[in-house]
Amino acid sequence: MHYYLVAPAKTFHSTDNTLTYASNESLKIGQIVEIPLGKNTTFGIISAKTIQPSFKTKEIIRTLYPEPLPKHLIKAIFWLSDYYRCPLSTVIQAALPRGVAKKRRQQKLADTSNVETTSNNPLNPAQQHAIAEIISNPANTVLLHGVTGSGKTNIYIELTKQVLSQNQSVILLVPEIALTSQLVRNFQAHFSNITLLHSAQTEATRHRLWQKTLQSEQPQIIIGPRSALFAPVRKLGLIIIDEAHEPAYHQDQNPKYSSQRLAAVMAKTILGSATPLVSDYYICKQHKAIVELSELAIKNEKSAKISIIDLKNRSDFTRSRFLSNQLIESIQESLNRHAQSMIFHNRRGTAPLTICNQCGWQALCGNCLLPLVLHADKYQMRCHTCGYTYPVPTTCPECHNASIHHKGFGTKMLEEELRRLFPQARIARFDADTEDSQQLTQVYDQVHTGDFDIIIGTQMIAKGFDFPKLSTLGIAQADAGLSLPDYSSEERTFQLITQVIGRAKRGHQNSHIFIQSFQPNHPIITFAANSDYTEFYKYLLQRRKRSNLPPYSFLLKLSLSYKTEKATVLNAKKLNNKIAQLNQKLQLTQVSISPPMPAFHEHTTSGYTWQIIIKAKSRKDLLTLFDALDKNPYLHYDFDPISLL
Repeated sequence: MHYYLVAPAKTFHSTDNTLTYASNESLKIGQIVEIPLGKNTTFGIISAKTIQPSFKTKEIIRTLYPEPLPKHLIKAIFWLSDYYRCPLSTVIQAALPRGVAKKRRQQKLADTSNVETTSNNPLNPAQQHAIAEIISNPANTVLLHGVTGSGKTNIYIELTKQVLSQNQSVILLVPEIALTSQLVRNFQAHFSNITLLHSAQTEATRHRLWQKTLQSEQPQIIIGPRSALFAPVRKLGLIIIDEAHEPAYHQDQNPKYSSQRLAAVMAKTILGSATPLVSDYYICKQHKAIVELSELAIKNEKSAKISIIDLKNRSDFTRSRFLSNQLIESIQESLNRHAQSMIFHNRRGTAPLTICNQCGWQALCGNCLLPLVLHADKYQMRCHTCGYTYPVPTTCPECHNASIHHKGFGTKMLEEELRRLFPQARIARFDADTEDSQQLTQVYDQVHTGDFDIIIGTQMIAKGFDFPKLSTLGIAQADAGLSLPDYSSEERTFQLITQVIGRAKRGHQNSHIFIQSFQPNHPIITFAANSDYTEFYKYLLQRRKRSNLPPYSFLLKLSLSYKTEKATVLNAKKLNNKIAQLNQKLQLTQVSISPPMPAFHEHTTSGYTWQIIIKAKSRKDLLTLFDALDKNPYLHYDFDPISLL
């Protein structure tokens, strides 16, 4: 009889993460097995072999797969549970595909045994130098800081070829498969052994692809969002995280984790970005692990002129409330030359604010108490948090006055305005309200070839797409995100503006970029307009240091949610006092605790939420304090949050 420690995929009452089981067969570490747990059965992962215990043990029912999970994946699962203080069972459920214990009918999948196609991948001297630097750098995580259009994808492809030649596999993470179709196409032109994993696939398809990956002995390329990190490839040699600054790489549901941190535990990792996170840049700079790529892949004489327009100067807005006269003239010039124009505004709908000018009443969602957004095309008010819809008010429900005004503007309002100004133009809008069949990923070829004259969109048009006919770019309100009460708002605004500007600075056309802002002299607007990451980094690092924020501290966000506001406030104050007492008892001198405050989304359908922010110079102190806290179902926590909203 053999005895094994098994980590179940279901939570059980014990201080240990594993339970001891017996088996007549000799099994391998990492095998997935079916086990009895209480009155039911579940599956789990064999974590270690052990000696016969002094107590009676249950037997393993069966092994689900003869092949064990690779060692790097087992290590990652246990590390994630410990580093983020998440139950191991929750991590296992996230790491393995749904329906992993189900028996599927055999279905033949495409043969991907050929490692490489015959496509060439010409590299310029700067790219060749960058590859040599990455390969020779001993750091486990290397930041590839390359401006938009510098050819980071070519570097990814060349590194992938070298890793495959060593009989090792590669995982390429993208923020969203749908928004990075161009990068995927580039990889598919060079390799045939690619497996795409994403949420649009059915449970059965994902399970079959996972099983195929587990059983394959050939080097593989896995492409997908953050969950693709858990693909069970053998001999993982490299992880590439494209657009590594994107918030999508942070898992905000349990298990909460950073893909960048998890990847570094698993294999050599490349973080690719034109606007890397300040914390990532700081850490990689400390380890001398930054590779700079500052020139365009294809040099040419095309220029990009940038104009900053003050939204407060209404003399520049005589033809439109939202679009400056200069921008309108440039759009007309582009139309005359059969070139494209793009208008970016990271706010969908028609108008984000509806108020009564008589008494000040504001249209708020009855569930979330957040402003309702007018969607004029549907003639309804909609909550962008919970999705509820409401009729458009014609009179104020409080003072009964008809002085209802819709203020601000979104992409739908911009579309109406552009159709009024340019009735003959072919206009397309791309945002979360666009029908699936008309999303940018579905009609990209038409956009690429110039079938549309004017493109309007939110942040989804800024990610990885190439628009060769683009000559006019307008950012409708560049400072819209700066007003958010969050430490990451300036960083996110800089990233968005820089990424959008990058669509018009790829060297295809002489272009004119208009940045409209109520704060035209704000440092972030200036840095983004000049694509000056170095000065932006220095500016934000100084502010972070003064406020003791990452990378100068580690953060823990504690959230308490109850049905009533009274219960939430009362328990938040009790928790705050308890944390202060524990901190004093444990003598953690470099820990600061914020007073309890309402969350940004204080009221939702589930009740009220207040939060407490804890900062610590040492992550060990943060974990020590957290471990000493009493946990309950009303308490939610997030280590290293990317936002405090």
